[in-house]
Formats: sequence, structure tokens, C-alpha cells
Amino acid sequence: MNILFIHQNFPGQYKHLAPAMVARGHRVVAVGMHQTPNMPGVEFHRYKTQRGTTKGIHPWVIDYEAKVIRAEACANLCQTLKQDGFEPDVICVHPGWGEALLLREVWPAAKQLHFVEFYYGPEGKDVGFDPEFPTTEFAGRCRLNIKNTNNTLNLLEMDAGVSPTNWQRSTVPPRFIEKISVIHDGVKTTQLTPDDAAVLEAKDDRGREIKLSREDEVITFVNRNLEPNRGYHSFMRALPKILQARPNARVVLIGGDDVSYGARPDSGSWKDKYRAEVADQIDDSRVHFLGKVPYNVYCAAMRISKAHVYLTYPFVLSWSMIEAMSMGAPVIGSATPPVEEVIKHGVNGWLVNFFDYDAIAKQVCEVLAQDHSDIREAARKTAVDNYD
Repeated sequence: MNILFIHQNFPGQYKHLAPAMVARGHRVVAVGMHQTPNMPGVEFHRYKTQRGTTKGIHPWVIDYEAKVIRAEACANLCQTLKQDGFEPDVICVHPGWGEALLLREVWPAAKQLHFVEFYYGPEGKDVGFDPEFPTTEFAGRCRLNIKNTNNTLNLLEMDAGVSPTNWQRSTVPPRFIEKISVIHDGVKTTQLTPDDAAVLEAKDDRGREIKLSREDEVITFVNRNLEPNRGYHSFMRALPKILQARPNARVVLIGGDDVSYGARPDSGSWKDKYRAEVADQIDDSRVHFLGKVPYNVYCAAMRISKAHVYLTYPFVLSWSMIEAMSMGAPVIGSATPPVEEVIKHGVNGWLVNFFDYDAIAKQVCEVLAQDHSDIREAARKTAVDNYD
């Protein structure tokens, strides 16, 4: 078959699927906006937008106009592929940035399989979840409704969809549920294995070199970017009690200073804001911010972790939590969907209240006090059995 993958940040969720299709003998073409992937056998094409959003446009539609601009650029590139004779049998596309909106105009007959990651809403999801950032006023609800324009149009256009978790699938309007299958993107559990001999060697943002192993009492926290949507503020507020109770504990935080989800702070970064909030309550010499790190450094951190904390709003599930479980890290996760779909308290990890800093600290300390090899084994089994 001819298979077309479209993802703004290709390979994204298709990093395992695309090469697997190449290995099976299919012709695989990919379209993205950024870097050329190192993926032998995949024919990669980059599209470029020709304009930015309109100055002075209604603020509720800035996001949608940006998606239409990307849709146009992607469709123009696809039209060129069509003129060169390429006809996909299946288009696998992440529609979140708008690229899927005009694909039917290029290839009316091609089957479209969409990656259905999330559908926005003012209740029971990320927006309005955190009372520290109330955004459920009337104007905010209206803006959120408009923001779903791209999602709704794509649900109408797709032939079928895939969601990584049952909860993420449940966020879409009921009329579309039957079009969507639950199939996780998958983590490579044959490579992401426990390794008690692992060593983490890195330099933190203070310029301090660290070398840690499983002989050390290491607590880990990982986000793409350190921000409230992924519970960074809750973790930092729990740190003073953790460090007080565990005098030998070392804390390793991995993640950037930017924003992946939600709003930006009024000034500076979320990382610096909450770091400063607890600065006079913690021993900074035992807290190491590594920033964004190479994948092997991240894996070393997971393998030596004695307690890995994963907190999130009700939102999309991070690969990092499943990867941590695959590498045998004891995971303390927030009692929020879709984390609760994966972690069963006291069986393959632990669940804590996202907003209860004392409870987070207490659970981390309890995990550090014992080896929990049975929980680690159960966590890896969960990853292998359900998310490989």
C-alpha cells in the first residue's frame, strides 16, 4: 500500500508505526513542518506556511486561523505530491494543528485515520480543573467552544480515529465515539528495560556535575516543559516536606522552561516562579534541574529513580509515565484521568490527590522507605502487556 503520515512534528506518535510499515514493504511517505527525521525508507517532505495570523483578528479565532494557514500550506504540498503521481491508500494524520482540514480536497478517495488526542471542554477536563487558574467564565467557555472548530471538522471528515486511552476517547462528542478505536501509540519495552547498574551523569542548571545510581535515594520528575498543567507547582510545594523527612534524598527534574500546554505566566517562566516560591524552604544543593536532556540521559534517570512523580491535569497521558513504568521506576501518579486508567493504587504504582501537597510528600517518603520490587515488576508488566 501507499501510506501517508502527516504530523506537524513528525514522527510524533508515528515513530514506531512508520518504520514498521516500511519493514512490511509498504511505500511510506511523511509530511511535517520541522526537522527531517532519521528514518530510513520514509520519504519525508516539509511544508512551509506563507503568512502569519491577521493583526487585529478576533482573539477567539486566532488559533483557528493559524490552523487554516497550516492546512493550506499542507494541502498545497500534498497537491504537488499528487501531481507527481502519489496516491495514498491510507492517510494517518494528527489533526491537532490543522493539517488535515483540506486533505479531502486533494485525495477524495483516500481513507483517513486520525489520531484523536483530545476534545476541549469546560468541565471534567484540563480547563477549570485548577482553582489557582480559573478560566471558566462565560468568555472563556465561548473561546473554548470556538477552539474546538478544528477538532469537530476533523471528526466529521475522518473515516476512523485512534485514541491512546479510553478516557481521551471519551472526551469527544458521543456521536463520534463509535468511529474511534483505543490503541496506545506504544513504547518500546524491549529497549526500555530496568537496569540496576545504570548511572546518571549530567550537569544541572547551576553548573553542578552530578553522578547518581540506584545506590542513591533519587526522586525524579519529568515534563516536556515544567508547568502547572503537568503538576510542576504541586510537586515543588511538596518538596520541602520530602527533603526534610528524607535527608539523603536527591531530586532530579527534567524539562524545559517554556510552555507546552496552557497559558504562560505573567513574566518569566513557571519553572522559576515555583522554584522561587519554595527557595527558602529547601536545600537547593540536593535539587537538580537538568533542563532538556538527551534521551539516554532521561532513561538513566528513570532507571535509577527510587520514586518517580507524575502529576497531570485531566489531559492527554504522557509517554514518559508509561516509559518510566517500563523501566521499573516506582510511579506516584495523580488521581486524575487518564492516569487512573493505567495505575492501580498499591498494585503497580500509587495515586495521590493532585492538590494535596502533604499527601504527595507522605506518599513519596513511604515509597522511598522500602524497595517495592513487587510494584516495580507489576509496573513493567503493565507496560509490556498493555502499552508495548
